[in-house]
Amino acid sequence: MHSRTGGFRLVLFVGLVSGLVLGLGPLMSGLLSTPASAETVPFNCTILPGAEMASITMTNSLASDASCIVTCKFSTTKYDNNPQITCAKPVPAGKEVEMCRLPDGGDRLVKLTEGHAECTRYQRRD
Repeated sequence: MHSRTGGFRLVLFVGLVSGLVLGLGPLMSGLLSTPASAETVPFNCTILPGAEMASITMTNSLASDASCIVTCKFSTTKYDNNPQITCAKPVPAGKEVEMCRLPDGGDRLVKLTEGHAECTRYQRRD
């Protein structure tokens, strides 16, 4: 004799999951608005005198306050030692701020090898 209770449970489970997905779909689409896009902004990754520290600054060139992030990567006097730093914080509209500083870690900083910065406007909640 074969029991069919396992098949009934599977159909019931699939029915519950599809009901939840269909019921939560419209709710979730209302909560997830258009994603914010980041915009490239001016930045400076400056090796300070003595080559033992770098200052990371950026300007929020957007018309509103924003969440900003900047990344700078440097070469050093030691082969294959390329320290990188990423800093993030809120920045007022139109302001230039020092985001962070990077110590050399014992190997003097030589030059900036790459970097980028971007800001994302804060989303309004209606």
